[in-house]
Amino acid sequence: MISDSAYMAMALGLAKEGLFRTSPNPRVGCVIVDTAGKVIGRGSTQAVGEAHAEAMALRDAREHGFSVEGTTAYVTLEPCAHQGRTGPCCDALAEAGVARVVASITDPNPEVAGQGFQKLAARGVAVSVGLEAESSRELNIGFFSRMIRKRPWIRMKSAASLDGVTALHTGESQWITSTLARADGHAWRARACAVLTGIGTVLADDPRLDVREVSTHRQPSLILLDSQLRMPLDAALFRPERSVFIYTAVRNLEKEAVLASRGVTVLHFPDASGQVDLAAMCFDLGRLQMNEVHMEAGSLLNGAMLRAKMVDEILLYLAPKLLGSGREIARRPDISALSNGDALAFHSVDPIGPDLRVVARLSGRDAF
Repeated sequence: MISDSAYMAMALGLAKEGLFRTSPNPRVGCVIVDTAGKVIGRGSTQAVGEAHAEAMALRDAREHGFSVEGTTAYVTLEPCAHQGRTGPCCDALAEAGVARVVASITDPNPEVAGQGFQKLAARGVAVSVGLEAESSRELNIGFFSRMIRKRPWIRMKSAASLDGVTALHTGESQWITSTLARADGHAWRARACAVLTGIGTVLADDPRLDVREVSTHRQPSLILLDSQLRMPLDAALFRPERSVFIYTAVRNLEKEAVLASRGVTVLHFPDASGQVDLAAMCFDLGRLQMNEVHMEAGSLLNGAMLRAKMVDEILLYLAPKLLGSGREIARRPDISALSNGDALAFHSVDPIGPDLRVVARLSGRDAF
């Protein structure tokens, strides 16, 4: 007999299939196993508004002629208990005759938060919680952040030489890292709800900041920090298949009207110094149902977001070369003691072709 852990590993594999697809919903996988230990149904959560993992697994079993009476469902997140865009998954499992549910972790959504387990138990379904909880939470770190902290998980991406140079003083930066590293970076873009950049990057490089190097059915939204609303109306990042949100500190009704006619949402969040209030912006992104935000910006905005303590994770590609003096990853004020620096913890370090991918988290950011 295969162990519960092995079945949950299958469910987690299915959940990962939704990495580029499910936002703003969590990535969830489900495996249904009969009393003989045979997997009779598999499912992962589809695009927003479509079927959840449990419904897909039940459908899979039925389409192959299997009865789910008396079966066990392994699911990577608590089955939902509320009527949203789809019906409650806990009801679907109970009505189908599932006898046991093994779930990784409680859903942090206040509309669920244990209620799915309670409803299952009330209908005689045995419930077990906690298997591979950290793996499920990690896969949905942005969803947990939004539900608990009310703001997205913000990942700052950069590419640099081993001595920390992201561009020469001339501005030349294409390309410090390899094509493999750039493709990997696009995969991280694809998993995010939105890509965040600043007006300085737009004016200097006119980037598209979309996903091109990996296959995806969904382009992330674009978030632009533009305190003085200098956004060029012919910028390359305006694309019909994506939503654009501009955060500014000023009003320009004529330009805002033109932007609105193109489907761009302009939001006003000034701080006392006439810049965008970064913390207020991040909480507003939570309101907009952003789970993970992938930040690709210049040193000024990177430094400002770090000072505002709004960066949770750094995704850094290091090329095996030395460039000497040049532009740094983040503009930071001088400090007088090493203890005053930002403390990070390495989350992962992996070779990507000739380069190195480092994922590091700001100390304590994932303690929620």
